[in-house]
Amino acid sequence: MARLFLPRPIFLLAGLLAIVSNAGVAEAWWWSSGWRWDCLFPSSGRSHVASIVTEDVYRSFFLHKDDAACPARGFYNYTSFLRAAEAFPEFGGDGGAATRRREVAAFLAQISHETTGGWATAPDGPFAWGLCFKEEIRPPSNYCDASSTEWPCFPGKSYHGRGPIQLSWNFNYGPAGKALGFDGLRDPEVVAGDPEVAFKTALWFWMTPREPKPSCHDVMVGRYRPGPGDLAAGRAPGFGLTTNIINGGIECGPGGNAAPVEDRIGFFRRYCRMLGVDVGPNLDCARQEPYSS
Repeated sequence: MARLFLPRPIFLLAGLLAIVSNAGVAEAWWWSSGWRWDCLFPSSGRSHVASIVTEDVYRSFFLHKDDAACPARGFYNYTSFLRAAEAFPEFGGDGGAATRRREVAAFLAQISHETTGGWATAPDGPFAWGLCFKEEIRPPSNYCDASSTEWPCFPGKSYHGRGPIQLSWNFNYGPAGKALGFDGLRDPEVVAGDPEVAFKTALWFWMTPREPKPSCHDVMVGRYRPGPGDLAAGRAPGFGLTTNIINGGIECGPGGNAAPVEDRIGFFRRYCRMLGVDVGPNLDCARQEPYSS
């Protein structure tokens, strides 16, 4: 029979728990002296998001996601969100406390706009209706770009918007699936069928730079450094640049559609306020040239 050897940290933890359980003074010392569980158990691969968005906060953000009126009711659960975030430990984990909260607020604001079921006079306001949809209703096409030879479309498949970020086009489904362990070209439907995969595709999009675009993550944590072309195009760091990355061809620049931009900003302001952090600079992208130009 194989012998079971307990790792050394477990013996240490047992001793510490004995101290804590037998002395209130020791318990006070444990917390006030700055000891943390992750001193004993490294947090590699562990998400920081749960400490920023608790389940109660998550519910308060998405007050109506499980209403009967929302086609995605019951889909976007908190557990799946956290499990997906564990695959991207830098999300909500880079920078100081304010930076981490602001990034999470920005991500949740963007996916809220992409999946919103709200309207101007909606109960609790238009910005309480994020995560209402899990896929595009009546897509105008199958979103197959035949020129993308690296990620060829599979016959009969549609690459319309699915999941929190409304992942679209074969050239996004292909690399997302490769990175996350599913066949995005042959089985794109999984994004609207598995909530953990759905959140992972949104976080993959958020965390992954795609030339010439930086990642939304790098923008929100201050890692983005605009080059001469970006400076000439007005692509300043801030929430507005994440909108440019996501849908700048339609919404940004002098001829962009301002209404969805303002909707994204409305969600962002609400979530930042609830997390106790300022929104930062450059909220819109009206003066930014879109990357597709």
